[in-house]
Amino acid sequence: MTVRVLTGITTTGTPHLGNYVGAIRPAIAASREPGVESYFFLADYHALIKCDDPDRIERSRLEIAATWLAAGLDPERVTFYRQSDIPETTELNWLLTCVTAKGQMNRAHAYKAAVDAAVAAGEEPDGNVTMGLYCYPILMAADILLFNAHRVPVGRDQVQHIEMARDVAQRFNHLFGKGVDMFVLPQAEIEESVATLPGLDGRKMSKSYDNTVPLFEGGAKALKDAIARIVTDSKLPGEPKDPDSAHLVTIHDAFADAAARVAFHADLRAGLGWGDAKQRVVQLIEEHVGPMRERYAQLMAHPERIEDVLQAGAAKARKVATPFLAELRQAVGLRRMVAASQAKEAKVQSAKSDVPVFKQYREADGRFYFKLTAADGALLLQSQAFAEGREAGGWVKRFKTDGVAALAGAPVIVAAGVASEAVEAALSALQAHEAEQASKAAKA
Repeated sequence: MTVRVLTGITTTGTPHLGNYVGAIRPAIAASREPGVESYFFLADYHALIKCDDPDRIERSRLEIAATWLAAGLDPERVTFYRQSDIPETTELNWLLTCVTAKGQMNRAHAYKAAVDAAVAAGEEPDGNVTMGLYCYPILMAADILLFNAHRVPVGRDQVQHIEMARDVAQRFNHLFGKGVDMFVLPQAEIEESVATLPGLDGRKMSKSYDNTVPLFEGGAKALKDAIARIVTDSKLPGEPKDPDSAHLVTIHDAFADAAARVAFHADLRAGLGWGDAKQRVVQLIEEHVGPMRERYAQLMAHPERIEDVLQAGAAKARKVATPFLAELRQAVGLRRMVAASQAKEAKVQSAKSDVPVFKQYREADGRFYFKLTAADGALLLQSQAFAEGREAGGWVKRFKTDGVAALAGAPVIVAAGVASEAVEAALSALQAHEAEQASKAAKA
């Protein structure tokens, strides 16, 4: 089964070494795993909630996109796009807003924190709360649900937002699904094993503490200068040092292989001086970061190349988003108006259609299934049993969106006596039909 994973990157700052080790590197590695379909987007609408400096927003979008590409994100393998290039996101945001309870938004951590801060300062509780901040969880839900992501890697502070997205999806499914779940319920994925790098002073590396080591900014000199400022103990060269309590060692080990870690720890215990140790760390990091920095500089010098990548990613994302939103519009009643005779004629034509059909159903065992039948009613594909209807519905949607490509790893069997070519032809015909219907709906 192909798992869809979605990651958003807020565009309000310049990535540092901690961002690379804690988020960028593991996310890119995960995107290369078999059976994973990855979506990475620049969350520039979200950035507007936190920042009102247009130049900073513009610069950050460029720097972050260049950083991810330079670090090895493959736009041919993943879907890499800007949030603001997907108009379906904001439309879905409104559809979800209309089924989200205000009381649920009142419980959002970010909103409550803003209110608490205002009250503590003796100000009006909602005085510093914009509707962007207040409704942030709904926009985040739209980002996730538009692509029916199965997994969303987040920090612990974002888990509540994933839970809210699930609640909103369930309510929408209940109101408009008519027995078929429109949305997959996403799961928060917390990477417990991902490294958190200490900054220059030993606290978590963060711009908030002004203790970061630059990733690309300032070049090799800025990296060397930052490492030189890392706080160590006062032991002199020749004196044994404890590698387990040194922040410098944590940074070293985030880039070293097992053999290099063992050697570095042993040399410190044998009396290696901190100055020499820092030079080793600079050299080690430079071996990793140097080639990426060169690619980053080339991309920053040619922003039009980044723009081309993002536009291609947006087109790729919209191939999924546009037909799905057409389904959602239909579900909530935003349909094309036609005369009764036309509607009746369309219904008759539909009944006589030569397009294959997916059917979902529940058996007496209480489990859910789906099957694909040809226009003449002949069985082509039969699914395995699912514990929940949403799982069956999710696979049906995937077949309608991806066509033949969804067969790889799908929990289905081909009916006896049916040639694989017949199944592929049926799926291709169904996918073309779905695209045609979506196009008509979009023009309506």
